[in-house]
Amino acid sequence: MASSQKYIVLDDDYTGYPLDMFCIPKHYEDSLEHVLIPAGLIDDRIERLARDIIQDFRNEALTGLCVLKGGYKFFTDLLDKIKALNRNSEESVPLAVDFIRVKSYTDTTSGELQVTGIDNLDHLKGKNVLIVEDIIDTGKTMKRLLDVLQKHNPKSIKVASLLTKRRPGIGVYKPDYMGFEVPNKFVVGYALDYNEYFRDLSHICVINQSGIEKYTSKK
Repeated sequence: MASSQKYIVLDDDYTGYPLDMFCIPKHYEDSLEHVLIPAGLIDDRIERLARDIIQDFRNEALTGLCVLKGGYKFFTDLLDKIKALNRNSEESVPLAVDFIRVKSYTDTTSGELQVTGIDNLDHLKGKNVLIVEDIIDTGKTMKRLLDVLQKHNPKSIKVASLLTKRRPGIGVYKPDYMGFEVPNKFVVGYALDYNEYFRDLSHICVINQSGIEKYTSKK
């Protein structure tokens, strides 16, 4: 990893860790290829991201905007780390929180994005906003969400994502705070789901074809 990068890159040939080296729920064992990112490493990266956020905002109030559903686990853990650092450092960041859902209408020429779950986006005016997402794939939805929020004149907008996915032929969207850049594989765990399953898995793992078929049939 180059010294200028502030995230961890997992190469395409990275195979992670064997499942039997970790505690995996029995009902998922036959549905996973390997552990891509262990829970302990996730936890440590989030602590570092929290420190970076506090250093950047330096006592300025911050509104955390969680993108549901997948972002809730990362959002909760990130805020817990920020609160712990607030209690134990010279600099602290006052926090407010809100939750949104986004729905993209890709079949329309305008590429409309619907944002729900928040009464009035106008209350973001003049505020520092931190959008928190679990994983960014192509980045198209995030860019459109930023366009929507900018219309409400916040003081600043930053994006934190635990994962970004590297896709062949597509430039990787780089959020302001980023945990890991991962290969173009279907990952589950740590609240990342497949048909609402695997959210109860602590580690981030790669699902296998058997798992895809099994949990597609359960939809």
